[in-house]
Amino acid sequence: MSTDSLVEEALAGSPQALARLISLVEDGDPEGQAVLRALHPRAGRADLIGVTGPPGVGKSTLVDAWTASLRRGGKTVGIVAVDPSSPFTGGALLGDRVRMQDHSTDPGVFIRSMATRGHLGGLAPATADVAKVLDAAGYDVIFIETVGTGQAEVDVVGVGDTVVIVLVPGLGDAVQAMKAGIMEIGEAFVVNKADHGDADRTVAEITMLLHLNPDRGDWRPPVVKTVATSAQGTDDALAAIEAHRRFLVANGLLERRRRDRRRAEILRVVESKARDRALDLIRRGGRLDELAERVYRGELDPSTAADELLTESAQSPQSAQSPPSDANRQS
Repeated sequence: MSTDSLVEEALAGSPQALARLISLVEDGDPEGQAVLRALHPRAGRADLIGVTGPPGVGKSTLVDAWTASLRRGGKTVGIVAVDPSSPFTGGALLGDRVRMQDHSTDPGVFIRSMATRGHLGGLAPATADVAKVLDAAGYDVIFIETVGTGQAEVDVVGVGDTVVIVLVPGLGDAVQAMKAGIMEIGEAFVVNKADHGDADRTVAEITMLLHLNPDRGDWRPPVVKTVATSAQGTDDALAAIEAHRRFLVANGLLERRRRDRRRAEILRVVESKARDRALDLIRRGGRLDELAERVYRGELDPSTAADELLTESAQSPQSAQSPPSDANRQS
């Protein structure tokens, strides 16, 4: 089936066609770029919510509860769940998220698991593109759930309109350790599993840390207690997320954030394509092995060798005749 036909079927509501489009995008297939070009004008309508936090805090269970609530309100939901990669196949270890299977037969919910493929920062390389496909397909709310790696897990700030940090009682020093990482990017905080441990103390610790950060502007992130397994407090947490979106819209920050995201997206594509083209020219020129040997013998340092390769790549006739990148065509 042609890409155009897949796009038409996906936009008409076919989950099978949508899954195939996402696979093309996720695998870096050249047809995936055609998919993104075709769908780009339709994207930009969905609420994008990033959900992050340490492993085991109940992120998937929370997303499941929020999805049920949104569906009762008539909204459609897309879920991009990033899981650890299998060391053998490279695929997502948790597959389609057994904890969310209650929604598997709901035509208003689409769940996609993605493997990190060794990428740091909590997201897979194609996460933003997959979210764009779901956005263009017409889903009202899209949750991007990160793999759960700790304080370095900050890539989600470049994908979500609202970033939710999920924690649990009893973290103690762990909260202090995270204040230099994911604690700084949260726009709403959820203390899940509040029926265990000292939830009120954890809320107080988070609130104190938030007061110590003077650079948050006019928005004061709420801290909400939940028990996701019984949906206790989950609607309050969802209301906090929706309040942040209203704040963004009222202050013109949502459009600014999305423009910044498009700028970063263009730079990301340019960097990827420039690297691929430079490496291709280097391999064809056969100079890499020669320069590596000279660096090994101490005749050159790595930086000088890299400068030589870049200079030769820039002067290459093939480089001068290269067609414009997809990023330039899309901009």
